[in-house]
Amino acid sequence: MNDSSSNIESVVVRILTDKPVRKTPYQVKGVFMKQYPNEPIVSMINGKNREKYLYPRVQVKILNEQIFIIGLNEGVDPVLSLKEKIEILDFGNISFSVVDNDSDLLKNQFQMTDKLMHYRFITPWIALNQSTGNKFKKIKNQEKLKFLNTLLAQNLIFIAKEFGSVLDEKIYTKVIVPSLFPKTVDEKRWGSFVGEFKTNFFLPSYIGIGNGLTRGYGTVFGMFNPDTFNFIQDKPKSENKNLGTSSISEEKNIEIIDVSQIEKQKKYYSKPKKNRKNKRKTHNSNFRKKHNNQKKKTSFDNQNEENEIELDESKFNSIKYHKRQHKI
Repeated sequence: MNDSSSNIESVVVRILTDKPVRKTPYQVKGVFMKQYPNEPIVSMINGKNREKYLYPRVQVKILNEQIFIIGLNEGVDPVLSLKEKIEILDFGNISFSVVDNDSDLLKNQFQMTDKLMHYRFITPWIALNQSTGNKFKKIKNQEKLKFLNTLLAQNLIFIAKEFGSVLDEKIYTKVIVPSLFPKTVDEKRWGSFVGEFKTNFFLPSYIGIGNGLTRGYGTVFGMFNPDTFNFIQDKPKSENKNLGTSSISEEKNIEIIDVSQIEKQKKYYSKPKKNRKNKRKTHNSNFRKKHNNQKKKTSFDNQNEENEIELDESKFNSIKYHKRQHKI
């Protein structure tokens, strides 16, 4: 993103508690809604803004038994406001006292760069939904890595456009996974991968990419900034710093993605088909109406497939759902 006027902010807040947090992101969000109903963050996590923001502006993660709250652009101020007020988190069966918190506010995020930035998935990346998973199974092994690189590029394009950023003509992606056999996740049997990737994007650490964002999947960590809330302990910091960036021209086996081609594919697949038989018009019209709102609400979890609705997660952020599922 070369638009210098683009100033997309992000903030990461880490909540330090008196004991390890072994709860889900949904449980934590449910407590936020229950204890702080008048805080501006509530509208960002209760589903109210789903049609306005397809990509979540506030994301909650449990990493290393600690609570991380990520705010993006419109979500920055609500996250910082909540940070100042949290003292106790009462889950009913257990309470956590907040002993301290850290925060990291960054500017000019989601911009393109002339270097490759190195990221690690610290929670599994759910790259494959049902449709893309079926396609992935049918292609040859030597084509699967290219398939994943294209999916990653689609993820990045979706996020960039969601924030109104200007894209260059080319996106470079290099997915690095130990295995091309996806691990099945969730009742929908999504396909997930662990590993790393490189791309010419600045991305805030701890945001989610792919499917299952509201469940904490696809969380990335920038290897170029290992001092920020670093809990990657398998390599010394000095070594991590050397892994942070690399030259595009010197990188091997990198995929070059034409942004315009991806956009053309999206327009082609999303174009409604004409009905050739009058008797099918009513059925198709009703079907589209039935799923129109559902499609809007699930777009951020289904960037990988143009015209398919995988799962309606709109109910997941209601306090009624939290109470039923997690007994907060």
